[in-house]
Amino acid sequence: MVFRSLRRAALGVGGPAVDTVLDDPETRPGESLRGAVHLTGGERDVEIERIVLTVLTRDGTATRELGRHELAGEFRLKAGEARAVPLQIAVPLGTPITHVFGERVPGLAVGVRTELEVAFAHDPGDLDFVAVHPLPAEAAALEALRALGFRFNSADVSQVFDFWVAPQYQQIATEVAVGFTTGADFVELVLDGAVRSRHDRGEPVDWEAEVDRLMRQIGQI
Repeated sequence: MVFRSLRRAALGVGGPAVDTVLDDPETRPGESLRGAVHLTGGERDVEIERIVLTVLTRDGTATRELGRHELAGEFRLKAGEARAVPLQIAVPLGTPITHVFGERVPGLAVGVRTELEVAFAHDPGDLDFVAVHPLPAEAAALEALRALGFRFNSADVSQVFDFWVAPQYQQIATEVAVGFTTGADFVELVLDGAVRSRHDRGEPVDWEAEVDRLMRQIGQI
């Protein structure tokens, strides 16, 4: 599968153009994106000072940088020359998940910005969006919650996933938030809930036992 950027931006009239092509825009935190930056020379030779790739996340109108990689140092791009510079950029652990159960999370996006710097000019670049899916352990936990009857509601850049409570838990809570912390060799899951008042519940709840029971159910699915 080849994913081609729709952007082909020129650095001024008669300047070079840049087009980023990813082999596959589907990824997970900790994996790498591969492809190439395709350069087309303009009407004259130019000195390319550097090509910089940046992984960014966008939540609504807020944009945050997750990682930056300098792809190539200084070189000359001749007039009319076509050149492809291979790219490989890591998707940092902790990159927000943009797709859950195969569907895009509304308002949340991750992309790669390609910046081309030439002498006396700079192309700020556009985002080439990618789809970030959960790690296998995260996906298994989310699928287990859905299998138990929890309904996915929303997610945010902090990797917290909100679910409407399954029928068997509706007497004690209205929502459950699932948070993930990922490291090089571990995934930590934290459960939190919007609980009903004691008056609404009618009796005290042994939360340690309830959470332990839920975690056992998730592990069995």
